[in-house]
Amino acid sequence: MPAYHSSMLDYTQQVSNMAILPLRTQFRGPAPTTDKEIDIIDEAIYYFKANVFFRTYEIKSEADRVLIYIILYITECLKKLQKCLTKNDGLKEMYTLAISKFDIPGDTGFPLNSVYAKPATTTEADLMRQYLQQIRQETGVRICDKVYGEDGKPSKWWLCFAKKKFMDKSLSAPGQ
Repeated sequence: MPAYHSSMLDYTQQVSNMAILPLRTQFRGPAPTTDKEIDIIDEAIYYFKANVFFRTYEIKSEADRVLIYIILYITECLKKLQKCLTKNDGLKEMYTLAISKFDIPGDTGFPLNSVYAKPATTTEADLMRQYLQQIRQETGVRICDKVYGEDGKPSKWWLCFAKKKFMDKSLSAPGQ
């Protein structure tokens, strides 16, 4: 069975070799807003449980690079949410994780430098950092909604994926 790929191919802008896709978001950033029912974050959450088991992933478009990043970030979110008992605690933890310092392609700590192109200029690097931060903030809110559901209790069916590594990679440094 092949991995799921992004169907979001209607983008007009990209930074390095990563598509800047429209998002349904309340957070400021370079991504254009959309009123479509499904955006790249919804797609990543929907395909997360199936794609997380793959050790290799064939990139078919620039949108797939965004999908890969979000899947890796969801794993980081789940690691943090394991320690949170309430949705409110989870939202605070997700906000902290989203705004904390993180590596972008080209930085030595970024796990997939072979797949992503390094930004050519500092302006491009700033744009990429802003876009990824916007994605991180919105993903954190949406994953909290999935993990805590209507009853407000953490779902073991989501948290059991916290130890999985998509493509045997992690956005966090070893030991974190």
